[in-house]
Amino acid sequence: MTALSAFDTVLIANRGEIALRVMRTARAMGLRTVAVFTAPDRDAPHVREADEALEVPGYLDIDAIVDAARRSGAGAIHPGYGFLSERSAFARAIEGTEGVLLVGPGADVMDAMGKKDAAREIAVGAGVPVVPSYDLDADPAGFAYPVLVKAAAGGGGKGMRIVRARSEYAAALAAARREALSAFGDDTILVEKYVEHGRHIEVQVLADHHGSVVHLFERDCSTQRRHQKVLEEAPAPTITDAQRASVTTSAVALSQAVGYTNAGTVEFLLDSDTGEVYFLEMNTRLQVEHPVTEEVVRVRGERIDLVELQLRVAAGEPLGFTQADVTVEGHAIEARIYAEDSFGGFLPQAGTAELVRWPTVPFAEGAAGGRAGSGPGRVRVDAALESGQVVSSSFDPMLGKVIAWGADREAARTGLVDALDRTGILGLTTNTGFVRALAAGAEFRDATIDTAWLDHATVAAPDSEVALVAAAWVDAVLHSPRFTDRAGDPFATDGWRVAGEPARTLVALETPDGRRELRVDVPGHRVDDVVVSEHRLADHTAVLSLDGHRETAYVNATTHKVEVAHRGQRHSFERPDAFADHGPAAGDGTLLAPMPGTVLDVLVTVGQEVAAGETLGAMEAMKMELALTAPFAGTVTEVNVAAGQQVPLGAVLLVVEEGEIGG
Repeated sequence: MTALSAFDTVLIANRGEIALRVMRTARAMGLRTVAVFTAPDRDAPHVREADEALEVPGYLDIDAIVDAARRSGAGAIHPGYGFLSERSAFARAIEGTEGVLLVGPGADVMDAMGKKDAAREIAVGAGVPVVPSYDLDADPAGFAYPVLVKAAAGGGGKGMRIVRARSEYAAALAAARREALSAFGDDTILVEKYVEHGRHIEVQVLADHHGSVVHLFERDCSTQRRHQKVLEEAPAPTITDAQRASVTTSAVALSQAVGYTNAGTVEFLLDSDTGEVYFLEMNTRLQVEHPVTEEVVRVRGERIDLVELQLRVAAGEPLGFTQADVTVEGHAIEARIYAEDSFGGFLPQAGTAELVRWPTVPFAEGAAGGRAGSGPGRVRVDAALESGQVVSSSFDPMLGKVIAWGADREAARTGLVDALDRTGILGLTTNTGFVRALAAGAEFRDATIDTAWLDHATVAAPDSEVALVAAAWVDAVLHSPRFTDRAGDPFATDGWRVAGEPARTLVALETPDGRRELRVDVPGHRVDDVVVSEHRLADHTAVLSLDGHRETAYVNATTHKVEVAHRGQRHSFERPDAFADHGPAAGDGTLLAPMPGTVLDVLVTVGQEVAAGETLGAMEAMKMELALTAPFAGTVTEVNVAAGQQVPLGAVLLVVEEGEIGG
């Protein structure tokens, strides 16, 4: 790569996998990298990876980050995504700092496109189709329901509510305003027609400071839950050539109309019932899902690196290619890996990632990310999570992304399923098993999932039987002479008996369905009635054939439990003798913290009578709010928390004693 002349040092105003992503490209370009971090991130991977790292009070502290750029000699700041990436005040502060460039559009453009209401007016002026809307001052009795109430600022599904009846409107509007003010500092709201069955299509655009604007084709991000993307792919699998032409030309026209520079994404909603395409918003930054575009787009036959292109545009260089040079090859699909319990109400999770195994080492090859495989497919991992790392509820729950490329969509889809099978995260629960089930399912295979599907669909939790057998087998093998320091000891136990077959090892584990006792015969290759053939057992990885079916599991056996990741899903099996005190019994009126987080409010006091289902308080973690409700009618006997208090998963918050009230 040719070096940049405008700057030689770039500060990344972000953390986690996106900070690493930017650093790898910057380093490959010969640039020096500077990280910023808050106290909890002092030992984070992005801090270790950078050439220099400076502590700041917070990732949203504009003055501190600009000062860090000055002190480190950084000539450019890359904001990544999230945090300050779309804050015009941040862009304006950089514009007012001599010798420092923002890797992104200018503050005025952010102001214009960062607010959905202003962006909508610009889109109309540019001839871009928009979703029909309603005046906020109009009588809601005249709205054609359902409607979507949404924040004009920000994104990520925050400050959004679907309203299906006039009676729900006032409460939804108030809730959306509160959430928008909390998340974005702006409670401006839009009310639009809600498209019941739609597909989320977005177009990647790139513009330089010399008047060139190109699109890098489109992505489909329809697999969402509550407006939060889960699986993303490129190119879009269901749109027609005419629809593709409409969204790409509209995206370029909008970018030209607003004077856009650098990388941006224009989002559209395709109404599946009518075939109409509507402009939604423009994200004035790099997107989480940018890897799928990098994997499929070719410029004069060569793959692209969007971060490199961003840096070169920021340095004032021309794009150096035209729309005619841009083509698409193959298909790519990305799965976002979150710290959440998808099969337990999608509650946020936190804790220590005791064991982490990605299907390839992150960023092992090339600037854009770690890749494995060649020929018909390859896998890429963009992640910063590693074994032993603490995952906090203070930040966004996304831990990384797994991306698969194939010659066609089915090759990419099966490649992603295989990659997720080879992903193991233990110590805390993630959504890996959930996205694996989605990618393997018929609905995603057939591209029938729309933006609302996941909010109503039931995705079955993976069966735990294979994981249980793997846990028992590995546990027994680890306690056999082969793996202990008594190997070769004539007095080491091996189950030998004077008469009959050797005694099997009894492995007792607690499962969600109760205690299971499995009898394992290591020499005889059996767990109960399952025939086990061992292919590999090393580095916490067990590759076993169970009754002839080859399975891969990641296993971590400790004193108190055996954890297994199988097909991406974490299974935790406690040892029955590990706990003398089992704590409060289920259903006894004890309200435990369902997730690690912050208590927002406590609405009751000791001695207060409450009705069944009455809200007793609320807590929040990773921007998700959860009400704490009375399990039955009775009296509050314990209040152990106060508003603002941080609590771990499973903490006893409140206790209600069942009984008649009002007597």
